[in-house]
Amino acid sequence: MPIGSDAPISVQSMTITKTADINATLQQIAALAASGCDIVRVAVPDRDDAEALPAIAARSTIPVIADIHFQWKYAIAALEAGCQGIRINPGNIRKHDKVALIGREAAARGVPIRVGANAGSLEQEVLAAYGGPSPEALVEQAMREVRLLEEVGFFDIKISVKHNDPATMIAAYRLIAGRCAYPLHLGVTEAGTPSRGIVKSAVGIGTLLAEGIGDTIRVSLTADPVEEIKAGIAILETLGLRERRFDLVACPSCGRAEVDVFALASAVEERLKDIDVPMRVAVMGCVVNGPGEAREADVGVAAGKEKGQIFVRGEIVRTVPEDAIVEELASEAFKMAEQLRAEGKSGTGAAHISRIAPDPQSVLQIGRKS
Repeated sequence: MPIGSDAPISVQSMTITKTADINATLQQIAALAASGCDIVRVAVPDRDDAEALPAIAARSTIPVIADIHFQWKYAIAALEAGCQGIRINPGNIRKHDKVALIGREAAARGVPIRVGANAGSLEQEVLAAYGGPSPEALVEQAMREVRLLEEVGFFDIKISVKHNDPATMIAAYRLIAGRCAYPLHLGVTEAGTPSRGIVKSAVGIGTLLAEGIGDTIRVSLTADPVEEIKAGIAILETLGLRERRFDLVACPSCGRAEVDVFALASAVEERLKDIDVPMRVAVMGCVVNGPGEAREADVGVAAGKEKGQIFVRGEIVRTVPEDAIVEELASEAFKMAEQLRAEGKSGTGAAHISRIAPDPQSVLQIGRKS
C-alpha cells in the first residue's frame, strides 16, 4: 500500500473493539475491508492487546497499524508481531535510546512510523510558547517528534497535525506541507457524530486534498467505523481522486416542482443501492433544469404533471406515469449496469490533482515484506 508522491489516496479507520478480543477485532477489520478500507489501526494500550497482535496481523486482509503510546515495549512487540505500521509519539516514550531501538527495528523490517500532534496532546512547553493549540504549535510538536526519529537515522515517516476545528487543521497542514516532504495523514480529530463530523471532515480533508496536500485520510466519527470509510470514500469520489461508483443527482426541490422530489429521489436511491458500477442517475422534478440534467446522466428522469420522461444516455426512451417512475428508472439502470459489467467497466477514472512534494523518496510502502 504505497503512501505519498503520486500514489492513490488511501482511506483508513480504527477498530473500536478491545484488541485483545482477537475474533471481534478481526470481524471488525473484515467489515471495514469489505467497505473499502485500505489500512486499519488497532489500539495497543495493554499487554494483552500486544499479545493479540501476531494473530491479528497474520489474519487481517489489509495492513494493520499498531497504535502505541508511552510503552516502547509494545512498539517492539508490534514490530515482532508483523504489524505493517506503527503509530508512536516519540516524545511520550521519553527515553532516547528506546526511540532509537524502535527506529532500528522498524527500519530492519521496512515498517513505516506515523508521528504527529493532536490539539489535546501538546507538550506544556509548546502550549506555553504558542499560547495554545494553534497551527504553529501543532507543527512545532510534530516536527519535534520527526526530529527524534531523524536523529536516530529513521526517515520512513508519516505525519499528522490534527485538530477538531477544520480551519485550524487546514492551516496546520498547509504549514507543515511547506516544511517537509514526508507523506501526510489527514484528519479532523474528534469530529463528532456523523451529522456534524462528516461535514467537518469533508471541509477539512476535502479542502487540503483539492490543494494537493495529503496522502492518506481518516474521517474520525463517533460511530461505527464503517461509516468513517463510507465518508472517506465519498470525499475522494467527489474530488475525482477515486473511481466513482453509483452517483445520484437530484434537484433540491422548489416551488417549480410538480412531483414530490424528496420522496422520489429517496425511493430511487434505495432501489439502486446495490449498483456497484460507475453510473450517474438523475432525478429531476421540473421543466427548467430537469431535461438538461437528466440528459447529462447515464440514466435519468425529468418528472412533472404526474408523469416522467425516462432518459438513457441523453435520449428520451419513454414517458411513464408518476407511480411507475421508480421501477422504470430502475429497469434501465440495472440493464445498463449489466452492460457495464460485461464491458469490464469498474470506474469512471480519477482526475489528477497535483500533489505537494512529489519526491519518489517520500513514498512509504505499508505492508512491505521484511
